[in-house]
Amino acid sequence: MTGYFIQAFIYLAAAVVMVPLAKRLGLGSVLGYLIAGVLIGPVAGVVGKETVTIQHFAEFGVVMMLFLVGLELHPQMLWKMRHRLLGLGGLQVVASALLLAFIAWLLGQPLSIAVAIGLLFSLSSTAIVLQTLNEKGLTKTEGGQNAFSVLLMQDIAVIPILAFIPVLALPELMSAAQALQTTAEHHESLSLVAGLPAWAYAGAIFASIAGVVVIGHYLSRPLFHYVANSGLREIFVATALLLVIGIATLMSLVGLSPALGTFLAGVVLANSEFRHELESNIEPFKGLLLGLFFITVGAGINFAILSEHLLLILSLTLTVMLVKAAVLWGLAMMFKIHNSDRWLFALSLSQAGEFGFVLLSYALQNHVIPPDTVSLLQLVVALSMFLTPTLFILYDKVILPRYQHTANQQEYDEIDEHGQVIIAGIGRFGQIVNRLLIANGVHTVVMDLDATQVESMRRIQVKAYFGDATRPELLHTAGIEQAALLVVAIDDRESAKALVQSVKHSHPGVTVLARAFDRGHHYELKHAGADVIVSETYHSALDLGAQALTCLGFAPDTAAQKKQAFWETEQAASEQLYDTWQHGSDGQQYDHDFRKLFIQTEEAIKAAMQAEHRGGQGSDDVTKQE
Repeated sequence: MTGYFIQAFIYLAAAVVMVPLAKRLGLGSVLGYLIAGVLIGPVAGVVGKETVTIQHFAEFGVVMMLFLVGLELHPQMLWKMRHRLLGLGGLQVVASALLLAFIAWLLGQPLSIAVAIGLLFSLSSTAIVLQTLNEKGLTKTEGGQNAFSVLLMQDIAVIPILAFIPVLALPELMSAAQALQTTAEHHESLSLVAGLPAWAYAGAIFASIAGVVVIGHYLSRPLFHYVANSGLREIFVATALLLVIGIATLMSLVGLSPALGTFLAGVVLANSEFRHELESNIEPFKGLLLGLFFITVGAGINFAILSEHLLLILSLTLTVMLVKAAVLWGLAMMFKIHNSDRWLFALSLSQAGEFGFVLLSYALQNHVIPPDTVSLLQLVVALSMFLTPTLFILYDKVILPRYQHTANQQEYDEIDEHGQVIIAGIGRFGQIVNRLLIANGVHTVVMDLDATQVESMRRIQVKAYFGDATRPELLHTAGIEQAALLVVAIDDRESAKALVQSVKHSHPGVTVLARAFDRGHHYELKHAGADVIVSETYHSALDLGAQALTCLGFAPDTAAQKKQAFWETEQAASEQLYDTWQHGSDGQQYDHDFRKLFIQTEEAIKAAMQAEHRGGQGSDDVTKQE
C-alpha cells in the first residue's frame, strides 16, 4: 500500500511543479506534463515498469474527453459536419496510410508490416490536439473545427483497422509468440462477439449502438431525476461515472472504440437539462487522467533504445510528421481552408496518436509486427506526440503573427457604391444593425478591417468591404458626403473614438451613432461628438433584469414599468455624471466627486423603484376591488 502512495505522490508532485512552470513560460500544459514524465522516468528513474499499466488506465481520460466533446455537439450540428467528417477525415486516413505504407515498403519492410505501419501512423492524438486547442482558445476556429472532424473520423476508423490487422499476420511470427498467444486468447475471452458469424457480429454492434441511444435518450433522464432528488452530490458524480464507464465497457465488449461510444452518448445527452451538471462532474476526472496519460508518455520514453538508434528514430519521426503534414496541407487546399487555419490544421494533426500504442500492442499480439520493430515504433509515436506542443508554439509565435501582419498589409477593397448608411465594423454588433436596416430597405455600405470577418459575411451573401473606416479616403469612396448616418461598431475603442472625432470634424452634417463598451467609453464617444451612443450590454442587461423580476413573481407590466423608471432615472443623472467626468481633474477630488454622484444616482434609482412599487400596489388594489 505504501508503494502506491509513493507512486501517486511522485506523479502528482511532478505535475504540480512542471505544469505551472511550463504555462508561465508559454509552453502549454501538455508539454509540461510530458516534461514531468521525462524527468521522473528516464532522467531520475523514480518510476518504472508500472508506467505502462498506468498508461492503460489513464487512457480512459480520452474516453471522458470525447464524452464531454459530445455534450457540446447537438445531433443537428453533427449532421452538418458530415461532409467534412467523411470527406476530409476519410481522405486523411486513407491518403496518410497509403503514403506511409509505401515509404515503409521502400525502406525494406514486408508489405503486410508496411500496411500495418501506415494504418497505425495515419491516426493522430485526440488527447493532445483537443486539449491544446481548447487551452489556446482555437476550438471554434476553422482550423480547429476541421481538425476535430478529422479526429472524430480517425476514432471511427479504429474499428475497421482493428478488424483488418489480424489479416496481416505473418506465419513466421506466429510460431515465435506463444506467450503473446495466451494473452490474446485471454483478451478474446472478454468479448461478447468472439466467434460469432459476420451477420451476428454486425447485429451485436447495431444493438449496442441502439442501446446507447435508447439509454441516453429515454432512461438517463429518469435516472438523473431520481438521483438529483436525493440531494447527494457525490451520488450524482457516481452516476455520471457509472454512465461513462458502463458505455465504454459495452463498446469494448463488442469490439468497438470506447471513445466512440461515449462520444455518441454525449451527443445524445447534448439537449439534456443535466448537461452542465454532467460536464462539471466529469471535467475534473478527465483533466487528471489526461494529465496522467501525458506524464506516462514522457516517462515511457526508453532512452537506452533512443540513444542507440537516435538518428533512425528521429528520421522516422520527422518523416511521419512531414508526410502527414503534407497530406493535411493538400486536403486543406482541396477543402478551401484558408490562411493561418490551414497551418493550424496541418500542424496540429501531424503527429501519431495514443491509439498508436494500442495498435502496436495489438499488432504484436496478432504476430503482424516483430517485437524489435514495435519497440522502435513506440518511440516514434511517443516522440511525435512530444514534439506536437512545440508545433503549436511555432504556430502561435511565428505563423499566426505573420498572417495577421499580412492581413494588415493587404490592399483594401475598392468601394464602388454609395449608401444611405455607412457601417464601420461588421462584428456581432454591427451585423444586427446591418440586418435590421437591410430588412427595411435601407442601402448600407459595410466595411471592416478584419479580412476573415469580411470573407465570412460574403459567404452568407452579405456584401462587405475590407478596409479601414478611419481612413478618410475610404470614407470618401463610400460616399460619406452623401450619407445620412455613420454607424460606428468598431471593436477597437480608440479607433472608434478617433473615427467619431474625424467625421464630426470633417462632416458635421452626418449623424454618428456609436457603440460603447462601457460607461467610460460612452463618455469618450460623447466628448468626441457622437450623436447617439448605445452601450453594447446595457439594454440587454435591462431586459434580463426585467425578466428576473418577472421570474420572482412581479407582474410583467410592473416589471416593465420598473425597467422604464430605472432607465429614466439613470438618464436624468447621466448628464451630471458626464459633466463631472468631462471637467474633473486627474486627482483624488475627481474620483471622490464621481463616486459621490454615482452613489447619489443609485439612491435616486432606489427611490424611483420604491415609488413605482407603491404605484404598482395601488394599481393592484384597484384591480382587486374591481
